[in-house]
Amino acid sequence: MRNSLLDRFRGARGTSGSSGAGTFRADFTASLVVFLVAVPLCVGVAVASGVPAELGLITGIVGGLITGFLPGSSLQVSGPAAGLTVLVYEAVEEYGVAALGVLVLISGLLQLAMGALGLGRWFRAISVAVVQGMLAGIGLVLIAGQLYALADAKAPSSGLDKIFGIPELIGDVAGSGDALKAIAVGVGTIAVLVLWPRFRQGAKVLPAPLAAVALATAATAIFDLPIARVEVKGLLDAVQPPGGSEFAALAEVGVIGTVLAFTLIASAESLFSAAAVDRLHDGARTDYNKELMAQGAGNAVCGVLGALPMTAVIVRSAANVQAGAKTKASRVLHGVWLLIFAVLFPAALGIIPVATLAGVLVYSGWKLIPTKDLVPLWRTHRGEAIILIVTAGAIVITNMFEGVIIGLLMAVAKTAWETSHVHVEVSGREEGDGNGDGEKPLYVRVRGNATFLRLPKLLDELEGLPREREVELDLTGLRHVDHACEMALATWTERHNAVVKRDAAVETQVPA
Repeated sequence: MRNSLLDRFRGARGTSGSSGAGTFRADFTASLVVFLVAVPLCVGVAVASGVPAELGLITGIVGGLITGFLPGSSLQVSGPAAGLTVLVYEAVEEYGVAALGVLVLISGLLQLAMGALGLGRWFRAISVAVVQGMLAGIGLVLIAGQLYALADAKAPSSGLDKIFGIPELIGDVAGSGDALKAIAVGVGTIAVLVLWPRFRQGAKVLPAPLAAVALATAATAIFDLPIARVEVKGLLDAVQPPGGSEFAALAEVGVIGTVLAFTLIASAESLFSAAAVDRLHDGARTDYNKELMAQGAGNAVCGVLGALPMTAVIVRSAANVQAGAKTKASRVLHGVWLLIFAVLFPAALGIIPVATLAGVLVYSGWKLIPTKDLVPLWRTHRGEAIILIVTAGAIVITNMFEGVIIGLLMAVAKTAWETSHVHVEVSGREEGDGNGDGEKPLYVRVRGNATFLRLPKLLDELEGLPREREVELDLTGLRHVDHACEMALATWTERHNAVVKRDAAVETQVPA
């Protein structure tokens, strides 16, 4: 009987010509690579989010063992992501770590419902400029916050305070030897992340994030540097299932907004990541609704455990594909390795400097900013570039949820403006007195799409018509007219014709 457990994992890159043993060997190797990439990122995202480091590992484990086993995208790997770091930090500051589980649980249930209702594919309709602006805003706030962590200093809560507080931070660092040592470790970590991929042989053996963290940790230990390390509590001690008081907080408007932000951003980031991963291989394409349900199931479990929210992570997913993974077995196995590491070697986290994780996240934040795409986008689609910039700026100035909403509203307004083209055709301007009772009415035909966005321009054109001629308005050429336009046009026509008739009546009563 040739059907085995391995056959259940056959998917995106499996081929009929590859043996079960060969497929498993490729997946096994890829899982180790993804595990090595995931460890520093899981821990770093957790620390930056203001929660115990173990909660990041728990989310990574759930992303492998639960989401990794479910259908959707066979090669995409899930876990805690830098894209949600800012939002999670704000939520923890506002509601506490204990409330995090409820927020993530409800978000997961919403994702499950959206996937079941077939809404997954609609996330592909979200403006790319909004998504890029969202990631850029996250990247800017993330970098600003992690600059404080590089110096072992506490960051302000809001994005603007973080940015405006940088000059003061520079002054404090300049006068502190310990802070300068922490900065040196963080900057060294960033340098390794940038330069390591150029050493192709080394990069094949050891992923850049793990190499950077390992070298920085070794240097800190060898020189006995007096800088902050990651605090370790143990895997079971870090688990904080939500209780009744946390569920009661769902009645607050702010909590509901945070849940919606979690749901929107996690879903959009996961499905956009899926689209990117699909371009990296030639296997089966992602089923967006199933992938959204898989993410929802994972987030629901994370919520029950009080862990961080998860998304699909492009860094881990790309590493998985590039390492030769063929089926979903690689991502499930990466979850197994994370579980073994968290249970058997938790003390290993306690020797990692906080500054080196901050360096990893500063680098990750920079990668979120589309620096290479902005100038070409400005040249070809200036409106989209403006949406990107405004969305990013709004996230920095306000918060994640409000910034994304502002970006979405701008995208909708831009689309409505571009599609609401209106043309006014006027005939009968040269016709004089038709029957002795005055000039014939002007015939005005409006064509296109009339929305409130074009109403000022439309009324300006009508106001330019001769004031002594009545107007016959024809709206049959409109493909769409909203209520505001229809009422405004009808009111203008009625008033215009009434004034023309009144003036004509006054003229006939005046004796020659």
